[in-house]
Amino acid sequence: MRSIAARGCIRALFWASFALFSSAASGEVYRWAQYGPDGLEARAISDKPDCPTAQVDGAPASMTVRAAPGAGFQITVCALPVPVGSKSLTIADVPVAIPYSEPRRILVLGDTGCRIKGPYVQACNDPVQWPFRLIAEVAAHMKPDLVIHVGDYYYRESPCPKGIAGCAGSPFGDTWSVWRADFFSPAETLLRVAPWVFVRGNHEECDRGGQGWSRTLAPYAFVAETRCDGSGEPFAVPLPDLTLAVLDVSSAREAKRDETQAEAFRAQYKAVAKMSSGPIWILQHRPIWSAGGAFAGKLVGDNKTLAAAAQDVIPANVDLILSGHHHLFQVLKYKADLPVQVVAGHGGDYLNQASPLDPAGWTFGQVVVESGINMTGTFGFAILEKQDGGWQLVDYDEFGVALKWCKLKGRAATC
Repeated sequence: MRSIAARGCIRALFWASFALFSSAASGEVYRWAQYGPDGLEARAISDKPDCPTAQVDGAPASMTVRAAPGAGFQITVCALPVPVGSKSLTIADVPVAIPYSEPRRILVLGDTGCRIKGPYVQACNDPVQWPFRLIAEVAAHMKPDLVIHVGDYYYRESPCPKGIAGCAGSPFGDTWSVWRADFFSPAETLLRVAPWVFVRGNHEECDRGGQGWSRTLAPYAFVAETRCDGSGEPFAVPLPDLTLAVLDVSSAREAKRDETQAEAFRAQYKAVAKMSSGPIWILQHRPIWSAGGAFAGKLVGDNKTLAAAAQDVIPANVDLILSGHHHLFQVLKYKADLPVQVVAGHGGDYLNQASPLDPAGWTFGQVVVESGINMTGTFGFAILEKQDGGWQLVDYDEFGVALKWCKLKGRAATC
């Protein structure tokens, strides 16, 4: 484990490079590969009108315009389907990782942006208070085979108040300047080292960061007339011996059951059953039976609408649900025969206040937590590593120090 002095050195070095990384650049290109309903796709963002050059397995390949420049987004977003079995990809002469074998190290992170909204003002200029760039760089050096972002990329919704140095000069609103600052610039290295699966969060709803999401990361085609995609249909990412079911539950009403929404989400959970007869993990931003904290002695944060939708519907071969939304790290095993819930929402935004550390006995309606982990007050990310017929789940802090371990096998979790 790194000493306090070593952490101080890392922090000092990171401070020294922060301004350089954060400054705007001319002629920059962001590039990555992501999974969608039609398989793997290469994406690129350029501040020039033409798409950058690309090569697949050494042969030239033409990227096409996904989203042309528009108000607030003076960028060109480009796309290129990557054929199954491809071995290499370069965009603008820079290699971008694509799958070459079964993913055995899967990185999970979420809720990564810097919050500026009304009275909530995070020090985006301070990498200690907003460490997402550090998290992304450390995670990239851990060489994941796949990266899953469980949602909430966009957080700078209001201008930085006058006189507050911690966020002075920050852009705000659903524009490219904010999407660049909140996600693409700090994640630039991590974007290239592994393919990604992007989950839509509630901050990417159309009345918040929906245009930036729809232009850059959404798995479906961008519709210029609407500028923002509605709720997307679930899709499957088939991996060897595992299927990832990606659901858009960004709009699910939390505190009160919404039966109209519940009916629609129930159809999504039923659709998961058709994706595979083998093991499935559900990827959705909002957890179902999980607490973000406690108020007046009562647990809060479970989702009443999703609970109604999922009741007796989630297929028996779903072993795990990966989520964010709560700004903490959780692993919850339930007494009922339900998938293990992992929450990894501690990727950079304001952390949730402390709540009871031992989640055993937490009760949400008829669902009771049998055992697990509830880790608050620490930024970080998680890695799932395949071993011994199951998965080892490790929670790391922003410096890459391992904090908690669990062994996952089927719907069992031993932490």
